Amino acid sequence: MPDRSITLPHALIKSLLDAAQAAPEVEVCGLVGHRPDSGYRIYPVDNVARHPQSRFELDPTGQIAAMRAMREAGEALFAIYHSHPDAPARPSAVDIEQAAYPEALNLIISLQNADAPELRGWWIGGGGVEEAEIVIGSAANERE
Repeated sequence: MPDRSITLPHALIKSLLDAAQAAPEVEVCGLVGHRPDSGYRIYPVDNVARHPQSRFELDPTGQIAAMRAMREAGEALFAIYHSHPDAPARPSAVDIEQAAYPEALNLIISLQNADAPELRGWWIGGGGVEEAEIVIGSAANERE
């Protein structure tokens, strides 16, 4: 699995936490693109899961549009993110079972403690799960 430690810009983390807190009753989700010379960009995608309070499923049309926009911007898929309104920031059994991009970091935002939301990163692939240490940094070329 890729790097055990990942440095993410403060602005990216704040934007992901803000997105989750803006809709605390459902799992928000989307993609994060990255290009080394221009930073990170968040691509929110609608959650079309039957029970969005406890599951996420990226809208296929939105996911394709986000992947196309990344490709056109010269970005690579860096991460898939989603929130857990009432659960810890670790992958559920369903998250592990449905993970389809082992090269992408899985960022999970927990709103279990409303006063202290938590973001953690996970590499999920081949049935294995490994936590990535998230280090908060800054980047001259960060964007959202």
